[in-house]
Amino acid sequence: MPNLPSAKKRMRQNVKRRKRNLVFRTRTRSYIKRARIALDSGDTEAASEAIRDAVSQLDRAASKGVIHRKNASRRKSRLMKRLVELEKTS
Repeated sequence: MPNLPSAKKRMRQNVKRRKRNLVFRTRTRSYIKRARIALDSGDTEAASEAIRDAVSQLDRAASKGVIHRKNASRRKSRLMKRLVELEKTS
C-alpha cells in the first residue's frame, strides 16, 4: 500500500482508468468480432457496415489511449484487406 499522499492519489486514478479502459477495450473487441463474423458470412454489405463500425470504435479507443494508434491502424488494415478479398470473390 502506498504511504505518500501523491501515491495514494495515483492509485485511485489507476483504478478509475483501468475500469474505463476495460469498457473501451471490451467494446472494441466486440465490434471487431462482429466484423469478422460478417466477413465469414460472405455478405459484402453487412461486412462493410460492420467494418465501418469497428473502424470507428478502433479510432475512438486509439484517441483515448486505450490501445496504441499503430495497433488500431494494423487492425483496421487487416479488416479492410479481408473486405477487399471478399468483394473480389463476390
